[in-house]
Amino acid sequence: MACSLFQIASLGFTSTALTLSSFPRFSPRHGQCNNNNINSAQKCLHMISNTKAQRLDSSSSSSSSSSSSSSSSSITQRRSANFQPTLWTNDYLQSMKDDHFMEEKFPSRFEKLKDATKHLLHENKDIIHQLKLIDTLRQLGVAYHFEKEIKDAIGTINSSMDINFIKNDLFATSLFFRLVREYGYKVSQGVFDRFKNENGNFQLSHCNNIEGILSLYEATHLVMEGENTLEEASVFTIKHLKAIIKDQDIDPILKERVQHALEMPMHWRMPRLHTHWFIRMYEKEDNMNINLLEFAKLDFNMVQNIYKRELKQCSRWWANLGLVDKDLSFSRDRLVENYLYAMGFASEPKFSFCRMILTQVHCLITTIDDIFDVYGTLDELELFTAAVDRWDANDIDHLPKYMKICFLGLFNSANETAYEVLKMKNVNCIPYLKKSWVELCKAYIVETKWAHNDYTPKIKEYLENAWISIGAPPAISYSFFCASETISNEALENLENYPTIMRQSFLILRLFNDLGTSIVSMQSFSYVYIIFAHLIIFDIKLS
Repeated sequence: MACSLFQIASLGFTSTALTLSSFPRFSPRHGQCNNNNINSAQKCLHMISNTKAQRLDSSSSSSSSSSSSSSSSSITQRRSANFQPTLWTNDYLQSMKDDHFMEEKFPSRFEKLKDATKHLLHENKDIIHQLKLIDTLRQLGVAYHFEKEIKDAIGTINSSMDINFIKNDLFATSLFFRLVREYGYKVSQGVFDRFKNENGNFQLSHCNNIEGILSLYEATHLVMEGENTLEEASVFTIKHLKAIIKDQDIDPILKERVQHALEMPMHWRMPRLHTHWFIRMYEKEDNMNINLLEFAKLDFNMVQNIYKRELKQCSRWWANLGLVDKDLSFSRDRLVENYLYAMGFASEPKFSFCRMILTQVHCLITTIDDIFDVYGTLDELELFTAAVDRWDANDIDHLPKYMKICFLGLFNSANETAYEVLKMKNVNCIPYLKKSWVELCKAYIVETKWAHNDYTPKIKEYLENAWISIGAPPAISYSFFCASETISNEALENLENYPTIMRQSFLILRLFNDLGTSIVSMQSFSYVYIIFAHLIIFDIKLS
């Protein structure tokens, strides 16, 4: 999978056709939590029990030595997760060619196409066509060039408070609903009531309107709590879209679009991966705009060049840091995967600094996570946690060598980031960055003690710690300081206290991460799966 993921860093488009290599399909890796999963959950519990029986007591090796042996001669037993080495060495990444000629060869053409696209936004007075154009620009990945124009257009359409222009058009109503919500405006689910019958069910006559059903399906993924109409619409659209793709007579292009949507809705997808797919689909449309297609391809290739340069720079940083060399060779070397995550989080060119710093942060999180989960003894991990809490590079002599290297790598990287943020935004973020790492290590040590003591936490107990141990505090802290244009006192206070909306978001990330983690990882992280075996068996809902 990793090799396939990296293909996006080198894929590009020619001016006339897509240049494609094998591109993977991504689908959710979790199933529905219901009684059908009981058998698999019980197997999970059985595997966990076996894993527990084989667990190494990481701190008891010295006590098991004979009493005549000195403590200096005892050998600490170490676990190993046998992580596979990286597929992409620094030498390989540095060998990637930067297509600098693109910026030099096409700037005038690019600007001409950009102006032509902006003209389309201004000249399109028909609201439905304007909504379609905005949606196309977003899916082509070029909407960031026209942020003000699009926001103004959406605001104007929404403020008109008159949706009679879409009448009984299911496609247009669904598109209007989705775009208005995506741009933060309130719109009631009641706009879909006109498509129901007297019994309150969606009319079956709409089943033949594939574009309308597909548009409604995408809109349902912006549902909020208590919106029963959208919940019903989701069931209705999924059922009929699945039936549609079985139809042998359906247009193959439309069928591919339906299959792509059912695999994963647009609202859940990584934007750049979706853009790559959508450009290929847009090129096949009979009424596609040739200039808009050329503009999207040029933009995609230029942004890909930015990504490649960033990845090369991150790789040089990682190689110079040397964390996964001899002393920490037990840890995962996952620079490219961490960059892909950062790129998915903030894909626009203006977030270049944020992407590179997030890549660094997740590389550090990965290394520290492996120290806690795989290699460190309990005594060592408590010393490391205390060292991070003190945040003093002059007070680490008591740490083993591999922890000294890791701490100084963390310490220096955090200070370098803080230095850049101070220059750019005149804010000292060191206290916030330090706090995030302390919180993460303290959450890790809690889980380490659970494993060490063979203790199974209650679900609530696990979740109260898990929203931190997912690594969210460092990720959100660094993202905030690197990506925010303005930094208010209110925002800093929220960053300090983690309001409910942030905690719940972290928890969702934690749960999806646990659901998607390979069963093989149980060799090191058994308690996580105990929790989810309980969740699956008892179909527990989180309030």
